[in-house]
Amino acid sequence: MNRKLDDLQHEWLEEATIRQMQEKMSSGQLTAEELTVMYMKTISEKNRNINAVLELNPQAVHIARALDEERHRGIVRSLLHGIPVLLKDNMDTGDGMHTSCGSIAMKNHYAGEDAFLVKKLREAGAVILGKTNMTEWANFMSDRMRNGWSSRGGQVNNPYGLFDVGGSSSGSAAAVAANMSAVSIGTETSGSIINPAVQNALVGIKPTVGAISRSGIIPLSFTQDTPGPFARTVEDAAITFGLMVGYDETDPVTRKAERFNGIDWLSICDATSLAGKRIGIARSIFVREISTERKEKFEEALQHFESLGAEIIDHIDLGTMEDDLGYDVLLYEFKAALNEYLGKTPATNPIRTLSDIIQFNKEHAEETLEFGQVMLEKVDRTSGTLTEPEYIEAFLRNRHLAGELALDRAFDEHKIDMLVFPQDHGCSFSAAAGYPAITVPSSFTKEGEPFCITICGKAYSEPELIGYAYAYEQATKARRKP
Repeated sequence: MNRKLDDLQHEWLEEATIRQMQEKMSSGQLTAEELTVMYMKTISEKNRNINAVLELNPQAVHIARALDEERHRGIVRSLLHGIPVLLKDNMDTGDGMHTSCGSIAMKNHYAGEDAFLVKKLREAGAVILGKTNMTEWANFMSDRMRNGWSSRGGQVNNPYGLFDVGGSSSGSAAAVAANMSAVSIGTETSGSIINPAVQNALVGIKPTVGAISRSGIIPLSFTQDTPGPFARTVEDAAITFGLMVGYDETDPVTRKAERFNGIDWLSICDATSLAGKRIGIARSIFVREISTERKEKFEEALQHFESLGAEIIDHIDLGTMEDDLGYDVLLYEFKAALNEYLGKTPATNPIRTLSDIIQFNKEHAEETLEFGQVMLEKVDRTSGTLTEPEYIEAFLRNRHLAGELALDRAFDEHKIDMLVFPQDHGCSFSAAAGYPAITVPSSFTKEGEPFCITICGKAYSEPELIGYAYAYEQATKARRKP
């Protein structure tokens, strides 16, 4: 790599935002090809310690070169034009990369085509840079598995130190925290975007279920799965989110995403957006679970909100606890969802069912079963038809507890605009209800572990939540690089 790129990589790239990258490309100081090569070199230097990236896209440089040619002709598709993006290893790409969900049972699986959201990213001009490591089978393989571990990729490490890296979108978060890409895409079923975003001092957007298509993503749950972006800044996360939303006829719930048509995702990043807003605090959800130091940091965060013109509505009772939701819905939906996905993969993939995965793991136990597969075996004992009364009961109970009893009632009765939690507390409610949440860095502990806040809202309130997070971010400037 030449001296110019070496200097840019080490003195500018690490904290560069999407708009700053676009400015350099627009002025001719940088090309998408050079940007892609710099990130590839960064990955080669840092990934050996962090283990966040599983593989690079062999077509990445050629894609970037083609996008440079478009720019030379005066064509700039979007703010993601020429920007390298990393994808979680459960997202289909119809290229030279595998899609394995972290499992060596799927290490040779090539998808037949791009997932819908990947098509959206390519249409926006993003360079699909590579696939990121993740907690194997979205952390639903074993109740003993460490966050960030997979048989295919090994252990993802937290760039900030010997702290939990979070799961299951571990690699997607750690890669952005370590500046291996400006943005990445993860998925959440219950905390799998919010938790690693918190642990890696990132902005993570867990969207309303239906805002972004799930088609072409190895699933866990029909009712709770959603993809979402990780970024170092709220604006970068908002840009990426806005270019992925939209209707996909193969994922019917995304019809409601059309309400986002025409939104300017940059203009909603308003530093005054917290003025006059009412913030709900449900202390009973977290007060017994967090340390004294984190309680103090949360109080400091609330003071920042008040200084920005927000009103704190304290001691809200959500009427239920996160543990009351359980995981029975996921237990029943996983087999049906996964078998559908596997059954539609190319005939070259020998893994056609969940039972095939379990059998493969038994035959390769030394490589795959360090933590066992008790969850996979438990899931496989369900019918896979979603006809069990226990499933219907759990589905209706969770929708009532999380949506109607906890969140809807809190928003309506207290006339609040958002709920704010320390770290990833409260994320189970948003997950079970299918509602959105966003994390934003707040501070660090004495040991250097990231401390973030999570802001939760009603369905399809992403524009408002992004605005609130941006205002807090601009006032605190709390994130620092590892």
